[in-house]
Amino acid sequence: MTLTEDIFSAADYLQELPVGVDVDAKGVLARRQPGARGVLEKLLARLSATDLPGGEHAERYLRHLYRRGRRPNTLRANVHSVKAFLAFIKESGKTDLEEITREDLEAFVEHQQDRGLSPLSIQTRLTIVRSYFRFLMDAGVVRAEVLSRSLRIKVPQPLPRAMDPEDVKKLLSVIDHDRDRAMVLVLLRTGMRIGELLDTRVEDVELSQRRILIWEARKNRVGRVVYVGDDARDALAVWLAKRDPRKSVLFYGQGRETLSYTAARMMFCRYLERAGLVHKGYTLHGLRHTFATGLLNAGMRIECLQQLLGHSNLEITRRYARLTNKTREEEYFKAMAVIERGQADGRYQLDRELQTLFEETEPLGSHGKDLPARH
Repeated sequence: MTLTEDIFSAADYLQELPVGVDVDAKGVLARRQPGARGVLEKLLARLSATDLPGGEHAERYLRHLYRRGRRPNTLRANVHSVKAFLAFIKESGKTDLEEITREDLEAFVEHQQDRGLSPLSIQTRLTIVRSYFRFLMDAGVVRAEVLSRSLRIKVPQPLPRAMDPEDVKKLLSVIDHDRDRAMVLVLLRTGMRIGELLDTRVEDVELSQRRILIWEARKNRVGRVVYVGDDARDALAVWLAKRDPRKSVLFYGQGRETLSYTAARMMFCRYLERAGLVHKGYTLHGLRHTFATGLLNAGMRIECLQQLLGHSNLEITRRYARLTNKTREEEYFKAMAVIERGQADGRYQLDRELQTLFEETEPLGSHGKDLPARH
């Protein structure tokens, strides 16, 4: 059975699904998220209390997203961005959505830039507003010309920041709490997002099978299976033997039913300080990057890593290849060794015709008039 087949048939061996768990038509594991209706009602109340242009359309759009099964955080993000855009439209003196033009959308982007928002934040807001516009276009409220041409923000694409292997050893050497050690090792060996780990229940852990079921991924809501290495399995076994069996989630805070992201981040920072690694800027999410780069360095196929990370787009996974391209690294040092030995002139010869072309061609003018004609 392939990894992909295992992911999409993970519920087959379960005779009865736990309460609150669904399997959709594709066999994808999903745990129903409680409280979404309550979030919807609160957001609708806030929208109705505002005096923004087309507020009734924003409410219909929010209900539309809810019916499509969007997560509570997605609903909040959409309301926040739509409200920001409508407030900007109101400040510009327009009271009717039919008056909106493409220039208003461009001006909104400039307004967000002037406020100092990051390119990624602006791109996220722009994506939400464009989706809102498409909803309004289908309803005949906004003209199609508003989205007739693409408007994109150049978003930086930094390298994923992974931990140095020696720093990983230093970090693990100072973790003396069974729960914390299990958490860090599971993140390092599974590549789970911290939110996915905090949502994990005891029943989702198949220790004998050395795997954990993620019923619903945080980003794309697609269930998947991740696998647990030996050291993480041993740490989990120790924690499972000591944890309060009355708690439903795998990891919880002292005196609490769950563990918040803030508490998990503070725990991680505390161990970074003990290990003398605070100045290196490592984060909890960096453990996921460390997992990915480690597997690629060990020779795992990128398509397999994509499934383990839960990426819907292979291009997202390819970011890690920029850190781990051993072929490129070997070619570079092979060529550099030749150069450093002073053998480059004898090893690499320019084509005679190309060399003559370089010598006869004058430097390019301001408009490239001196560029030789192509044949």
